[in-house]
Amino acid sequence: MFRLSLTYAQKLFLLATLPLLLAVAAIAIVVTNQSRQLAEREIQQLQTELIAAKREELKNYLSLARTAIINIYGRAAPDDEAAKLEVSRILSSMLYGQDGFFYVFDYAGNNLVAPRQTNLIGRNWAGLEDVNGIPITDVLIEQARTGGGYHAFDWFKPSTRETARVVTYTIGLQDWRWAIGTGIFIDDILATVATSRAEVEARVRQTFYYIIAITIGALLLVFLSGLILNVRERRLADAKLKALTQRIFDTQEEERGRVARELHDSISQILVSVRYALDLARRRIAKGDARAGESLDKGFETLSEAIVEVRRISRDLRPGVLDDLGLGPALKALIEDFSDRTGIETSFETVVFRNRLDQDAKIALYRIAQEALTNIERHAEAERVTLDLRGHKDGATLRISDDGRGLEDATAARQERSGLGLRNMQERIEQLDGTLRILSSKTGTVIEAQVPLSHLLPPEGKTKVSA
Repeated sequence: MFRLSLTYAQKLFLLATLPLLLAVAAIAIVVTNQSRQLAEREIQQLQTELIAAKREELKNYLSLARTAIINIYGRAAPDDEAAKLEVSRILSSMLYGQDGFFYVFDYAGNNLVAPRQTNLIGRNWAGLEDVNGIPITDVLIEQARTGGGYHAFDWFKPSTRETARVVTYTIGLQDWRWAIGTGIFIDDILATVATSRAEVEARVRQTFYYIIAITIGALLLVFLSGLILNVRERRLADAKLKALTQRIFDTQEEERGRVARELHDSISQILVSVRYALDLARRRIAKGDARAGESLDKGFETLSEAIVEVRRISRDLRPGVLDDLGLGPALKALIEDFSDRTGIETSFETVVFRNRLDQDAKIALYRIAQEALTNIERHAEAERVTLDLRGHKDGATLRISDDGRGLEDATAARQERSGLGLRNMQERIEQLDGTLRILSSKTGTVIEAQVPLSHLLPPEGKTKVSA
């Protein structure tokens, strides 16, 4: 029979280390569970606030729709078919984003407006349910009857042709017995939350294995150092998660505010002008006034301005030319639009790259240029702006210079400003392991961003790809 014989020192070592191992294991489990619970609470809060923001966005869209039709609806009788047809046309033309549109059902369940799914129009959809058995049409009509409300269900997403979760907001036009609403797909929010949850879980597991490995390797030392490390990592993780959440909200609010200002200051005013022009044309036509054509021409001209403005806003959010043609053409289009908008004299220089920039570098350099031009337009009072992009043996360099009044303290400005300002430029370039230099004086400012060689990819065969 085999008997394990232990010396006194071994017994003492085992007696001393076993409680430490158990304590370290217990601490690791507690820290892991607390980190997971805290992260889950933060993620749930993030999801709730993002969905609440989407709901508020729905109300804003519906307010725009009501503004567009309120004059027609307010003057129309309950049986005014011409007014109903005009309102249907207006709502059918009000598309936004890749999937946004307005829908209309009468209280009997007949679909009157569905511009992105015309197969629904003219058919009765009472009793319609989604793939999970959630009622759709009946709930929307009931909400319209009772003053409006939100509803969530799975529906066909036009841009991807797949089923995704959508949140809708519906109101009623009681005189016409109409239910009018719009919806926003929230699959991007759900995907972001799922990704965040998976990342948190992976980090929690990694931390647990890390503690166990250190404990096995060095017992008492690992117990003490592991405990300190876990507390520190937990605090850092909490701080980073809170900072990330706040940064997402700040960025989202700033971008939403910018878009809202753009819509209010340009699109909304232009559309109001179109409405007045068309209304004037309608009155002149009713009176037989020969100047009705002039009013229509003015309305069409103003509507063309609205289309151009919408395209400009869309290009600012995500320029298609960046993906289609590369960084060089995208920057050229950006600075040309800047010159046309501000009247500031500009010049753009670049050289053909022997290698290609990867996608991260393209986006970072484009956003840096975009932010720099925005700062120049708002603050610099410059008369000339030069933008230079070129590749070299050390990587790629983007240089933006102006002859404006400069920054009082470029370093302090970079540290103190939050959002999408100079601080964001620095963070973008640091993620690429690059460098950002800001040289400023009373005679102008120079911003130089350099991307290292690691972000220049070899050409793909004989195909020529721009920077």
